[in-house]
Amino acid sequence: MVQIAIAGGSGQIAREVIDVLIATGKHEIIVLSRKDPVVEEFIEGTTWVKVDYADQTAVVKAIQGVHTLLSFIVAHLDVDCIAQKTLIHAAIEAGVKRFAPSEWGPSDISTFDWYAGKQVIRDYLKELNKDKKVLEYTLFQPGMLLDFLSAPFKSSKHIRPTELNFDFVNLRAIVVDPANEVITFTRAHDIGVAVAGAIDYEGEWPIIGGIHGETVTTAKLLSLVEKIKGKPWDVEVVKVEDLEAGELKTSWLPHFSQPYLTPEEALAFSKGLVIKILLGNIKAAWVVSDEWNQLLPHFKPTQLEEFLVEHWTGK
Repeated sequence: MVQIAIAGGSGQIAREVIDVLIATGKHEIIVLSRKDPVVEEFIEGTTWVKVDYADQTAVVKAIQGVHTLLSFIVAHLDVDCIAQKTLIHAAIEAGVKRFAPSEWGPSDISTFDWYAGKQVIRDYLKELNKDKKVLEYTLFQPGMLLDFLSAPFKSSKHIRPTELNFDFVNLRAIVVDPANEVITFTRAHDIGVAVAGAIDYEGEWPIIGGIHGETVTTAKLLSLVEKIKGKPWDVEVVKVEDLEAGELKTSWLPHFSQPYLTPEEALAFSKGLVIKILLGNIKAAWVVSDEWNQLLPHFKPTQLEEFLVEHWTGK
């Protein structure tokens, strides 16, 4: 049994990971938060600690005795990466054995400007350990969440349904080159299982920590859904040069709304997000390696067809 600290524990993937860790019954879990605990956000089986991520001394005090520190800090909201840099130095000062920065997505983040902070932290950790290892860490990279492929229906407790460039209800898809778009899909619960296994793993953590569900082409995904639903897709093909020019020439657009966005802002946000996702798909940005699959022989992640059959049969 070890102490695990979770920074940014209210996020969707964080909550899935926390649930798995609690279910193991092995560890003491501390949730670090900028806010005071509130009843609706409190997670049974954890200890809530309020911290100021700009105050390294306070963070050191909060994580005394912690073995593993997992960060789920939202990268684009962490201005100048202050929160994560504070976590890193506090972890070193407090004698934390292992650290995982806020990754939880693609291996290649160059297409996604909102992930710029992740690259800053990758470089920062590499530089810190350049001459000698001062902090053991791994970059947990699961690719795209498989849970998104049940949208608009929920397939997990904490992951919000997200349509992306596929409309499974109306069988509409926006693609660039389906035979050459390659994506790794990993279920959120499986990410939690892999993280729990990584914490128990007695060897040194690999720096690149791929959590690999299944890698498929968009063509394979569309084919599987057609087989399950017995109907063809309406596929709209767009050009890379149009996407790179900021143009999305389609008859429909997935909608991503946020409470703080006006309808016009939500439309522009949705368009920009789909463009980035499509460019990422064609560059295989979401394809990840399988380091944790290899190190954890018991880890058997959900496969794509299994998931689709479960959530789309009869719909």
